[in-house]
Amino acid sequence: MSTAETPDRIAEPWGARTPFARGGVWPARVDTVLAEGVTEDDVERWVQSASVLHSNGDAMDIAVRDGRIVGVRGRAVDRVNRGRLGPKDLYGWQANASPDRLTHPLIRVDGRLVPTDWDTAMSRIVDRTRALLNTRGPDSIAFYTSGQLFLEEYYTLGVMARGGVGTNHVDGNTRLCTATAAEALKESFGSDGQPGSYTDVDHADTIALFGHNVAETQSVLWSRILDRLDGPTPPAVLCVDPRPTPVARRATVHLAPRPGTNLALMNGLLREVIAHGWIDEAFVRAHTVGFDALRRTVEPWTIGNVAATCGLDPDDVRRAARLIGTAETLLSTVLQGFYQSNQATASAVQVNNLHLLRGMIGRPGCGLLQMNGQPTAQNTRECGANGDLAGFRNWANSDHVAQLAELWNVEQDFLTHDGPPTHAMEIFRLAEQGDLGLLWISATNPAVSLPELARIRRILGREGTTVVVQDMFLTETAALADVVLPAAAWGEKTGAFTNADRTVHLSDKAVEPPGEARADLDIFLDFARRMNFRDHDGGPLIPWTDPESAFAAWTRATAGRPCDYTGLSHDALRGGSGIQWPATPDRPGGTERLYTDAVFPTAADTCETYGKDLISGDPIDPARYRDHDPDGRALLRAVRYVPAVETPDAEHPFHLITGRTIYHFHTRTKTGRAPELNRAAPEVWVEMNDSDAVRLGIPEGTMLEVSSPRGAVTARMRRTDIRPGVLFLPFHYGYWDIDGQDADGTGEHPEVRRAANELTPTTWDPASKQPQFKTGVARVRVVDEG
Repeated sequence: MSTAETPDRIAEPWGARTPFARGGVWPARVDTVLAEGVTEDDVERWVQSASVLHSNGDAMDIAVRDGRIVGVRGRAVDRVNRGRLGPKDLYGWQANASPDRLTHPLIRVDGRLVPTDWDTAMSRIVDRTRALLNTRGPDSIAFYTSGQLFLEEYYTLGVMARGGVGTNHVDGNTRLCTATAAEALKESFGSDGQPGSYTDVDHADTIALFGHNVAETQSVLWSRILDRLDGPTPPAVLCVDPRPTPVARRATVHLAPRPGTNLALMNGLLREVIAHGWIDEAFVRAHTVGFDALRRTVEPWTIGNVAATCGLDPDDVRRAARLIGTAETLLSTVLQGFYQSNQATASAVQVNNLHLLRGMIGRPGCGLLQMNGQPTAQNTRECGANGDLAGFRNWANSDHVAQLAELWNVEQDFLTHDGPPTHAMEIFRLAEQGDLGLLWISATNPAVSLPELARIRRILGREGTTVVVQDMFLTETAALADVVLPAAAWGEKTGAFTNADRTVHLSDKAVEPPGEARADLDIFLDFARRMNFRDHDGGPLIPWTDPESAFAAWTRATAGRPCDYTGLSHDALRGGSGIQWPATPDRPGGTERLYTDAVFPTAADTCETYGKDLISGDPIDPARYRDHDPDGRALLRAVRYVPAVETPDAEHPFHLITGRTIYHFHTRTKTGRAPELNRAAPEVWVEMNDSDAVRLGIPEGTMLEVSSPRGAVTARMRRTDIRPGVLFLPFHYGYWDIDGQDADGTGEHPEVRRAANELTPTTWDPASKQPQFKTGVARVRVVDEG
């Protein structure tokens, strides 16, 4: 590889600094990487796109020569990255040309996956679907998708599954990473949708990151923060994270709470803000409901109680509260350290409460970002391909269901169900019980990413459930499937997608997919055609035929909803910068911040949800909500702290948390096939606090077996300043390497020793249904002193 920006973006992942002052414009810096021996003069075409290896939405151009991708460069005009690219952006494109790409459909014959043609593969799926609909009904069929497809594909999947098949079992792997983001936004503001903007980094005098290792999960956003920190008016930084991350090393205050105690910490911070009068009383009175209940709930959480429960220095808690309470402009971000832990939604909602109490929302520098983890997680939620209805509609509001029925021209009763859409953890439980006859998995690898993997492998291999997988590679999940469909990758198809601050980008097709691989949209359209799904008048249920017409159909579905796309089209998104929704015909340039008028979509006729009890997860009765209609005011949700169910004991003395590294994305399906990224982090490791390692007499580099009540992995130990009593494992590593094990399709594999999710518990947040990957326990045993 060659790069035009710095000689080694693995060793220097955030690139060179371009400092700027508060209120200034972030300077542009164009990062470029080309294949060895290729110069910019050799590039025949540059094709517009954006990153699909994180949620930041870094805009880039794809370099094409001789019909293949030969590099990328950042787009200096884009509002998100101003030309910068992170390590995964710069090198991840190499996976497209990996020699082990799936190029033909596969079907299981006599226990083995064998190549076949598209007609045979699709006929097997269609025949099974029809048989199940005729004998067991639509609830015997489920769809589990990704946070990495394009919005046109998600919307088509949602219409196909709900309006065609009629199933309520539709969810995505966004359930694992950002379901809590969506739920927290809905619980406070009545609807999904990030209130803030990345430009709030440019204006904030204080930045608080709650369980968000932005330096590794959204590296270009961290570059923006670094440029503020190195500028003449740096912001104060609060970091809440048990690990000594790059964010923690630059923080003004670093809090490393005991895992599972986030809500206790947040209740304590809220108490301090209220007790010191650091609140905007006029804003609270005019634009919120629930203040008295919140004040009563947080009152017991004195500094002493917080310090004792969370295992923190009382002075550090005071300093953190003062930072937040006296900030002139506060930007807060939240991610997996809160979302995948005990009382996830309740904890994330308290960050919303901080902003509402301080009246810091809808203004430059007063941003709130309940972050996403995946590049197109926002679209999964918007388009109805997860546990929501398209266009942020409320499944419990019959008028909203009627809107969808009219839009799709189907009977309303066909879309009406007795309860909420089925979440992913319940989908796999139904499969385990034998209630599902077909499970269609697209662009995700649950055999590595879901908790308690031994259980998941048993479910995927269960007799009686036909498993369909569409993906780029023969992943651990695809190897267990009955039908495998080869999918086109990013750069091999056209589509739009939306990042974590609502910026919509277009990714144009740059090259042809290999062999017979097809775009996911084309696969879904083919299935709908073969199934002959019809609307109420006998016309095709899905009349669109390509990405552009699918996008146009999607914009019609958003009209009048909070995520209004009616001012956007593929043509509008070509050239220039990405555009933030809502974007309407009278505001085609988009909307930088939500709630600038302090009016929230909480009215009973508008809201996406009537809310839930954040401890039990029980839905709030619609009649009760209407009786106390907040009518445009935000909801201050008060929740009492409840300790985590699983805590360390004599047999398993460590807390276990999992997470990411900057060099890999999810289960390494793509990043593990990029040489630079794979060399940077080729193997799993376990982090242990230095004092724990000294106490146990374990040298750096020792091979440890880390085990929980559910399984064991083997990993080399790294001594760090992680909180004492806590172990960290990256979750990216599956149960075989990238180099082609199990290529015969038997689903067999070597003894599992690498996958962190062998150890994680099958528990989830009651409100968001997001798995609690960071609430497990573990013990260690020395295998080999390296």
